[in-house]
Amino acid sequence: MTLRSFKERVIQTCSFEVVGIAFVSPVYAYIAGASMAHGFALISLLSIVILIWSPIFNTLFDWIERHRTRRLASARPHRLRIVHAVLHEVTAIIITCPLLMYFGGHSLQAALAFNLGLTITYSIYTYVFHIIYDRLRPVRPVSAVEGTPQCDPGAAVCNNI
Repeated sequence: MTLRSFKERVIQTCSFEVVGIAFVSPVYAYIAGASMAHGFALISLLSIVILIWSPIFNTLFDWIERHRTRRLASARPHRLRIVHAVLHEVTAIIITCPLLMYFGGHSLQAALAFNLGLTITYSIYTYVFHIIYDRLRPVRPVSAVEGTPQCDPGAAVCNNI
């Protein structure tokens, strides 16, 4: 079994962010009573902040886990995966609330409400996006004998990346 290449991860991440921003920005603008430009700018800012924060958080969490348990992140038990996911979302809210308050002009209560809505929306979007992405751009196993990529017979598309 193989993992996605770095190039494929960049494509996946950029696609995820562009589609997410395009979908969420007008919804935010409508609910907040803001202009489309303001909604797009604010959601883009939040996206950039989370893109920077996520690898920092994940690295710190993995380092602490390895230091305390000598376990690799890939061997993380289900219960700790839930803790990881919840802590990621809580820290993301802590980081983005001040941005929603300052740039969005929201009170703390409104910023928390928008953050909750964004968290729920992006959780559902993440699930759907990755199902569609995996069908459009499946991971191709590599033949150990030939060292060449092989198409998965059940895949809808065989990508060349």
